[in-house]
Amino acid sequence: MYKALPLMIQGTNSDVGKSVLVTAFCRIFKQDGHSTAPFKSQNMALNSYITIDGKEIGRAQGVQAEAAGVLATTDMNPILIKPTRENESQIVVHGKPYKNMKAGEYRRDFFEKGLGLIQDALSSLSNSFERIVIEGAGSPAEVNLNDRELVNMRVANIANAPVILVGDIEKGGVFASLVGTLQLLTEEEKKRIIGVIINKFHGDISLLTPGLTWFEEYTGIPVLGVIPHLSNLNIDAEDSVILDQYTHKQDETKEVDIAVIRYPKISNFTDIDPFLVEPDCHIRFVSNADQLKEPDVVILPGSKNTIDDLQFLKKTGLMDRIISLHDRGHTRVFGICGGLQMLGHSVNDPFHIESSTSTQAGFQLLPIHTTITEDKKTTLSEGLLCSPDSPVMVTGYEIHMGRSKYEGTYTPFIRTKDSFDGCVSEDGRVIGTYFHGIFHNDLFREHFINTVRRHKGLKDITGRISFNEVREKAFDQVADHVRQHVNLEYINEKMKEFQKSEITK
Repeated sequence: MYKALPLMIQGTNSDVGKSVLVTAFCRIFKQDGHSTAPFKSQNMALNSYITIDGKEIGRAQGVQAEAAGVLATTDMNPILIKPTRENESQIVVHGKPYKNMKAGEYRRDFFEKGLGLIQDALSSLSNSFERIVIEGAGSPAEVNLNDRELVNMRVANIANAPVILVGDIEKGGVFASLVGTLQLLTEEEKKRIIGVIINKFHGDISLLTPGLTWFEEYTGIPVLGVIPHLSNLNIDAEDSVILDQYTHKQDETKEVDIAVIRYPKISNFTDIDPFLVEPDCHIRFVSNADQLKEPDVVILPGSKNTIDDLQFLKKTGLMDRIISLHDRGHTRVFGICGGLQMLGHSVNDPFHIESSTSTQAGFQLLPIHTTITEDKKTTLSEGLLCSPDSPVMVTGYEIHMGRSKYEGTYTPFIRTKDSFDGCVSEDGRVIGTYFHGIFHNDLFREHFINTVRRHKGLKDITGRISFNEVREKAFDQVADHVRQHVNLEYINEKMKEFQKSEITK
């Protein structure tokens, strides 16, 4: 028996807004005075988060913990799956790499171990919090996978959680997807569904009302809310599918044009989120040389497979185009983690940890050589910028299996407690760092943008917005939005009813 009151959010399919809804409920329950933890048993994502003790979990669960006002722990996401190459992923268990496994191997050999991890993590959270908001993955109606699934109804059963099923009306066919999902559940599984939420609604709610009435009469399950679409929400995204909403086109109304390279294994792309709230900056994602044009800044973000993504940059012509822009003195280039490694002379993977290719030449813009190693560095980091005109403290987090060695004389980017991080080119227009979250440092971001502005003959802008304040407002905004459009009283009552049914077993 678990002490916490659980609530589970499942969806008719991926990308229906489960992560944002869990974030909203975490903040709602916090606002209502309940100590609350998020939970996702098994997460597949390349966007990750580092806990206070230097462990790696899915970024969504870290952000949800922030919304709940608690420190993230690996109990909130005991299993993280990070795709590395075709049909193979790195399995991260309680924040540390376990092994690389193919899909069939994982399903066959990991199930019992995973089940034990999930039970223990839920038990730990239930003894530490009053409420747990659980996120499912994909759909609970994947009939080909359900006999060994570890993330939907099996987790609801372990936690004895009531389940809200979410459908995305933007995708079309929301009633068909909700009804179809329900029909593919077993009778016992259907008993856990306390209601449905229709998400991302646009338009006149009165036009939807006949459908809501039909659905409730047909299924006997209540519609707990219709949530209008909420745009420009400054909450970290987890799945790279969100990048599809960004254009590759320039915006001439913005003074600073920033192109982020979207390679196949892009990771931790949320590093660029702070630029999205800067009024003079335009962020766009590009995946071929024709889209690049002539940006003021090119950002090479993190990568889960640096060598393969380097090959992608060569094949698409992006590498040659970026080097040309740099050589002409027009564009600044900034590499983060895998991006830093790419900017050096070479990336080597002698043990084929990430790639089947042993070595790949880099951009040759920074004096480093990188080797992919079997041990993974995951840590929260801080240090002092080495720049004499901007000696400010910065914080970030590191997640990398590569180790970079510098050759000859070089200018480090950050002085840490016992070493240095990153590198700056002689002309100062190429920077690389292992610090994810570097642009979340408001003073550094202001300095960086103003350096670009001065290069273009523009005046500095000072006193920029605090991105942490933006995030806190976003948590409150989504919580208030969801609270306004769902039957929270009914949800609270059902959570208590399920706990009573557990006690009487």
